[in-house]
Amino acid sequence: MSIERSLVLVKPDGFQRGLTGEVLRRIEGKGYRLVALAVLTPTREQLAAHYAEHEGKPFYEPLVEFMSSGPVTAVVVEGQDCVKGFRSLAGATNPTDAAPGTIRGDLGRDWGTKVQQNIVHGSDSHESATREIGIWFPDLEG
Repeated sequence: MSIERSLVLVKPDGFQRGLTGEVLRRIEGKGYRLVALAVLTPTREQLAAHYAEHEGKPFYEPLVEFMSSGPVTAVVVEGQDCVKGFRSLAGATNPTDAAPGTIRGDLGRDWGTKVQQNIVHGSDSHESATREIGIWFPDLEG
Protein backbone atom coordinates (compact mmCIF):
# COMPACT_ATOMS: atom_id res chain seq x y z
CA MET A 1 0.00 0.00 0.00
CA SER A 2 1.18 3.50 -0.72
CA ILE A 3 0.29 7.03 0.27
CA GLU A 4 -1.33 8.73 -2.69
CA ARG A 5 -3.69 11.53 -3.59
CA SER A 6 -7.04 11.49 -5.33
CA LEU A 7 -9.49 14.08 -6.58
CA VAL A 8 -13.01 13.94 -5.20
CA LEU A 9 -15.79 16.13 -6.54
CA VAL A 10 -19.10 16.61 -4.77
CA LYS A 11 -21.19 17.12 -7.89
CA PRO A 12 -23.90 19.79 -8.30
CA ASP A 13 -26.66 17.43 -7.11
CA GLY A 14 -24.77 16.60 -3.91
CA PHE A 15 -23.82 20.24 -3.30
CA GLN A 16 -27.38 21.45 -3.86
CA ARG A 17 -28.74 18.82 -1.45
CA GLY A 18 -26.29 19.92 1.26
CA LEU A 19 -24.34 16.65 1.27
CA THR A 20 -20.80 18.08 1.11
CA GLY A 21 -20.35 17.86 4.88
CA GLU A 22 -21.54 14.23 4.97
CA VAL A 23 -19.22 13.28 2.11
CA LEU A 24 -16.27 14.97 3.84
CA ARG A 25 -17.20 13.28 7.15
CA ARG A 26 -17.07 9.88 5.47
CA ILE A 27 -13.74 10.67 3.79
CA GLU A 28 -12.17 11.78 7.07
CA GLY A 29 -13.84 8.90 8.92
CA LYS A 30 -12.08 6.51 6.54
CA GLY A 31 -8.78 8.06 7.68
CA TYR A 32 -7.98 10.15 4.63
CA ARG A 33 -6.56 13.64 4.98
CA LEU A 34 -8.03 16.67 3.18
CA VAL A 35 -5.16 18.42 1.37
CA ALA A 36 -7.09 21.06 -0.60
CA LEU A 37 -10.72 22.13 -0.92
CA ALA A 38 -12.53 24.62 -3.14
CA VAL A 39 -16.15 25.42 -3.92
CA LEU A 40 -16.64 26.62 -7.48
CA THR A 41 -18.83 26.39 -10.53
CA PRO A 42 -16.70 24.59 -13.12
CA THR A 43 -15.98 26.22 -16.46
CA ARG A 44 -16.58 24.40 -19.71
CA GLU A 45 -12.80 24.46 -20.28
CA GLN A 46 -12.14 22.73 -16.95
CA LEU A 47 -14.75 20.11 -17.69
CA ALA A 48 -13.48 19.57 -21.24
CA ALA A 49 -10.01 18.87 -19.82
CA HIS A 50 -11.39 16.70 -17.02
CA TYR A 51 -13.62 14.59 -19.28
CA ALA A 52 -11.42 14.68 -22.40
CA GLU A 53 -11.40 10.88 -22.79
CA HIS A 54 -15.21 10.93 -23.07
CA GLU A 55 -15.47 13.62 -25.76
CA GLY A 56 -17.67 12.41 -28.62
CA LYS A 57 -19.50 9.83 -26.51
CA PRO A 58 -23.29 10.19 -26.24
CA PHE A 59 -23.20 11.10 -22.53
CA TYR A 60 -20.46 13.73 -22.86
CA GLU A 61 -22.59 16.84 -23.53
CA PRO A 62 -25.25 16.03 -20.90
CA LEU A 63 -22.45 15.37 -18.39
CA VAL A 64 -20.66 18.67 -19.10
CA GLU A 65 -23.99 20.52 -18.98
CA PHE A 66 -24.88 18.93 -15.63
CA MET A 67 -21.43 19.49 -14.10
CA SER A 68 -21.49 23.18 -15.07
CA SER A 69 -25.05 23.69 -13.77
CA GLY A 70 -23.99 24.81 -10.29
CA PRO A 71 -21.32 24.73 -7.62
CA VAL A 72 -19.21 21.66 -6.89
CA THR A 73 -16.88 20.98 -4.01
CA ALA A 74 -13.47 19.90 -5.30
CA VAL A 75 -11.27 18.11 -2.77
CA VAL A 76 -7.82 16.58 -2.86
CA VAL A 77 -7.63 13.68 -0.43
CA GLU A 78 -4.51 11.84 0.68
CA GLY A 79 -4.01 8.45 2.27
CA GLN A 80 -3.02 4.85 1.77
CA ASP A 81 -4.47 3.60 -1.52
CA CYS A 82 -7.05 6.40 -1.39
CA VAL A 83 -7.91 6.16 -5.11
CA LYS A 84 -9.20 2.62 -4.72
CA GLY A 85 -10.45 3.30 -1.20
CA PHE A 86 -12.56 6.31 -2.13
CA ARG A 87 -14.06 4.54 -5.12
CA SER A 88 -15.13 1.75 -2.77
CA LEU A 89 -16.51 4.33 -0.31
CA ALA A 90 -18.42 6.04 -3.16
CA GLY A 91 -20.10 2.84 -4.39
CA ALA A 92 -21.30 1.80 -7.83
CA THR A 93 -21.74 4.57 -10.41
CA ASN A 94 -25.49 3.98 -10.62
CA PRO A 95 -26.97 4.80 -7.19
CA THR A 96 -29.62 2.11 -7.70
CA ASP A 97 -26.85 -0.51 -7.89
CA ALA A 98 -24.71 0.96 -5.10
CA ALA A 99 -24.49 -1.05 -1.90
CA PRO A 100 -25.89 0.26 1.38
CA GLY A 101 -23.13 1.87 3.42
CA THR A 102 -21.62 3.60 0.38
CA ILE A 103 -22.09 7.29 -0.39
CA ARG A 104 -24.16 6.59 -3.49
CA GLY A 105 -26.00 3.66 -1.88
CA ASP A 106 -27.06 5.70 1.15
CA LEU A 107 -27.50 9.15 -0.38
CA GLY A 108 -28.02 8.64 -4.12
CA ARG A 109 -31.31 8.78 -5.93
CA ASP A 110 -32.57 6.85 -8.92
CA TRP A 111 -32.58 9.39 -11.75
CA GLY A 112 -33.26 6.87 -14.51
CA THR A 113 -30.98 7.74 -17.42
CA LYS A 114 -29.29 10.63 -15.55
CA VAL A 115 -26.66 8.41 -13.93
CA GLN A 116 -24.18 11.32 -13.90
CA GLN A 117 -26.26 12.77 -11.05
CA ASN A 118 -24.65 10.42 -8.54
CA ILE A 119 -23.35 12.85 -5.89
CA VAL A 120 -19.59 12.29 -6.23
CA HIS A 121 -16.70 11.76 -8.62
CA GLY A 122 -13.49 10.03 -7.60
CA SER A 123 -10.34 9.54 -9.66
CA ASP A 124 -10.15 6.04 -11.16
CA SER A 125 -6.35 5.60 -11.13
CA HIS A 126 -3.18 7.20 -9.81
CA GLU A 127 -2.52 8.63 -13.29
CA SER A 128 -6.03 10.09 -13.55
CA ALA A 129 -5.71 11.55 -10.06
CA THR A 130 -2.49 13.33 -10.96
CA ARG A 131 -4.02 14.73 -14.17
CA GLU A 132 -7.30 15.74 -12.51
CA ILE A 133 -5.66 17.39 -9.51
CA GLY A 134 -3.63 19.48 -11.98
CA ILE A 135 -6.86 20.65 -13.65
CA TRP A 136 -8.72 21.57 -10.46
CA PHE A 137 -5.77 22.67 -8.30
CA PRO A 138 -3.03 23.85 -10.70
CA ASP A 139 -1.07 25.60 -7.92
CA LEU A 140 -0.99 22.59 -5.61
CA GLU A 141 2.48 21.13 -5.21
CA GLY A 142 3.35 17.44 -5.01
